[in-house]
Amino acid sequence: MTDLAAVKAALRTQAVETPSWAYGNSGTRFKVFAQAGVPRTPWEKVDDAAQVHAVTGVAPTVALHIPWDEVDDYAALARHAEDRGLRLGAINSNTFQDDDYRLGSICHPDAAVRRKAVGHLLECVDIMDATGSNDLKLWFADGTNYPGQDDIRGRQDRLGEGLAEVYERLGEGQRMLLEYKLFEPAFYTTDVPDWGTAYAHCLKLGPKARVVVDTGHHAPGTNIEFIVATLLREERLGGFDFNSRFYADDDLMVGAADPFQLFRIMYEVVGGGGLTSGVAFMLDQCHNIEAKIPAIIRSVMNVQEATAKALLVDRSALSAAQGSGDVLEANAVLMDAYNTDVRPLLRDVREEMGLDPEPLAAYRRSGWAEKIVADRVGGRQAGWGA
Repeated sequence: MTDLAAVKAALRTQAVETPSWAYGNSGTRFKVFAQAGVPRTPWEKVDDAAQVHAVTGVAPTVALHIPWDEVDDYAALARHAEDRGLRLGAINSNTFQDDDYRLGSICHPDAAVRRKAVGHLLECVDIMDATGSNDLKLWFADGTNYPGQDDIRGRQDRLGEGLAEVYERLGEGQRMLLEYKLFEPAFYTTDVPDWGTAYAHCLKLGPKARVVVDTGHHAPGTNIEFIVATLLREERLGGFDFNSRFYADDDLMVGAADPFQLFRIMYEVVGGGGLTSGVAFMLDQCHNIEAKIPAIIRSVMNVQEATAKALLVDRSALSAAQGSGDVLEANAVLMDAYNTDVRPLLRDVREEMGLDPEPLAAYRRSGWAEKIVADRVGGRQAGWGA
């Protein structure tokens, strides 16, 4: 029997980090689509993130991306976030949008380019110090397109050396979160292509280094929940970049393509203690054709729904069925939780938190969408910088 009070308590304390870049303009490789009311500055991105937290109650942090979110005074930006009921979250680096990085960044064969890339990462740690952020999130576009282009083992050596230098710079309570990606933009070898490579580097670095699982960065059919369970077991799961994929790195709203997969992932998170062990639940999505803020609200709600279903699994009954080898009953227990309509439960939780039970409706009534369209006229809208 599931303790409903405990389920509600866990849902009230869940936190989903929203990404600053999701509030800006984005698009495909062919076109970036502009929308009216899109933020022009990091300050306005924070303002939009505050609207998501105001109606969901579970999005208290917003991640920054450098240089997309460069400001002269990061401490002032942190205070701006605090004034709006938020904190600044992970600092995301960018070593993929500079001409010097055509052949890689910290894996580049040229030592001068590697020095430039590591310098940027160290600058990101300085920004963490200024903002009070705890997590440095790293994703590298490094790799090769052709056999023989570069030495595979040599690139791994350079990667390890660069990461080690940055790791040593981390302060008390700060972490390095290393993300992996199967392919793109490199097509022959990618220098951090899978969780095993990321895990191996994190093990060598030390306990402050953890692996990030981007749910869109896997080959078709990959059992992502197995990866999550393994990393939790080894105490090396640092966080998620939540999104959905149909084909490759689609960056669609989390839960849109395969809500059952999201449930299976959250089932392993709950079972492995991930809700209370510092795992960061971050969104990493591109809202190209849909309105930004409503899409982010919907994404937060999708994570909540998957989490609620995972918390409702009758683990005693499941354990009994597993122990007796009752395959059908074990599966039925899991499916009973997945097939539960948890929307009434989440409406109750929001009302108990003093929130409107329907976040999207609350946002539409707030008038914020109309306000930003009217106010944000002129200037340059934020985007990828592409």
